[in-house]
Amino acid sequence: MPRRESITGVERKFGDDDIIVSKTNLKGHITYANEVFLKIADYEEKEVLGKPHSMIRHPHMPRCVFKLLWQTLEADEEIFAYVVNRTKYGDHYWVYAHVTPSHDPSGKITGYHSNRRVPDRTILERHVIPWYSALLEEETRHGDRKLGMLAGEQMILDLLEREGLAYDEYIATLGKSFLRSNV
Repeated sequence: MPRRESITGVERKFGDDDIIVSKTNLKGHITYANEVFLKIADYEEKEVLGKPHSMIRHPHMPRCVFKLLWQTLEADEEIFAYVVNRTKYGDHYWVYAHVTPSHDPSGKITGYHSNRRVPDRTILERHVIPWYSALLEEETRHGDRKLGMLAGEQMILDLLEREGLAYDEYIATLGKSFLRSNV
């Protein structure tokens, strides 16, 4: 089995009509993964069920974005986010994720459901990749991982305040010309 830390720099892509689907419990452990998920990430179902979804987390993905994602889900709200994931063998792939809480009949959150689609390449290259690079640089310049994550989160909050938008509005309008391209 490959080392978890391996990164090849090779980007994998999936079809425009493909949807990556996974479900997790409240702790983020995978309870369901569809065939598209398994194929793009190079795993078999038995390798992912019961494992933390973070097993596909790419080290170049800013931790502060995941902090925001979890805060949003725990507040019983949906979230859209651009995410770079890592395959079993160290390749990576970008997704545009829509993550929602799952509920039991009484309305209690029982887990999370995520659908991921192919992201718009122009938005990735013009906005997301430079933004995530800056967030990651901020996170890593701090000696303490928690302080770095908080500093990255503050960068997100500052950007949203400058733009006068909530996070979901910002993500939904990244391709609009009125937003600055130098995020």
